[in-house]
Amino acid sequence: MSEQTVTPEATGTPAMPEAPPPVNVFAPPVLPPGAPEAPEAPGASPKPPRRVLRAVARWTAAALAFGVLGTGTAFGIASLERTDVPGLATEGDGRWDYPELSLPALPAGSPRPSGSGNPAEIHHADLRDLLLPAPAGAVPDKKLPGGWISTETFLDAYRQQDRQSVSQLIEDAAPRHIAARGWTMPDGTTSRIYLVRFNSTAFASGMIDDLNVGSSAGTPLDRTDTTEIDGSWSSQNDFENTSSFVFAEQAPFGAEHVRQAYTLAGDTIALVVHERSGKRETERVPFQQTLILQNQLLA
Repeated sequence: MSEQTVTPEATGTPAMPEAPPPVNVFAPPVLPPGAPEAPEAPGASPKPPRRVLRAVARWTAAALAFGVLGTGTAFGIASLERTDVPGLATEGDGRWDYPELSLPALPAGSPRPSGSGNPAEIHHADLRDLLLPAPAGAVPDKKLPGGWISTETFLDAYRQQDRQSVSQLIEDAAPRHIAARGWTMPDGTTSRIYLVRFNSTAFASGMIDDLNVGSSAGTPLDRTDTTEIDGSWSSQNDFENTSSFVFAEQAPFGAEHVRQAYTLAGDTIALVVHERSGKRETERVPFQQTLILQNQLLA
């Protein structure tokens, strides 16, 4: 497949953007027992989904593994004092210092994906504005700068032997946009976030289905070995209208340790990956923090 950047279709200039809602606080990750106390480019016409039985099986397994519980949609954990956040009151819990977040403006008259006037859960904001910004101290990934990326760049997230099959899934589902941001932290942790927007919620759900994500991590990512459900993730960390599937490599792992998660949010799926070379596990707290904040932007 030739390299072709996925770009959005042309749209009119909005008369007046909707002002972002005020930001405040939101619930932190729920740490597991035993943890320290506080520590578009338009594609071909899409084909209708053809996956009912597999969808039922996947969602049943996912519900048993995670459950779905909506929390709030307010913002502000990145800017709060540590002692202001229940469950994260001890210094040195490992959280990253993210900038204060706010929702992007919308075209005039367009609802939020969780709004009452948007039963299809469509994201009208620019997908690039929904990418989580990098935290303080991060070195940006020049290949994933926070803009549109090509299908081939997205496929690099998967093992070489699986890229052709994933490429066919992408071609069948015909996503409207793909955007991504990556960075590396001082401890060597590499973070990558991919957002893929489809023409409908059915196609986004179908992509999760076809990747076999649910009770298992599905199609393996590059440089992963044995990946299983991350039991430290709590359903309380899911927001309304989002469902997350969270996994971590189990020992013995190879040259890198990988944590990964897919989130289904209306017409968009997010893939969040944290990876660190060597025999040290990728830290759990900043991974879950990253996932929660990215999900909050999508919700």
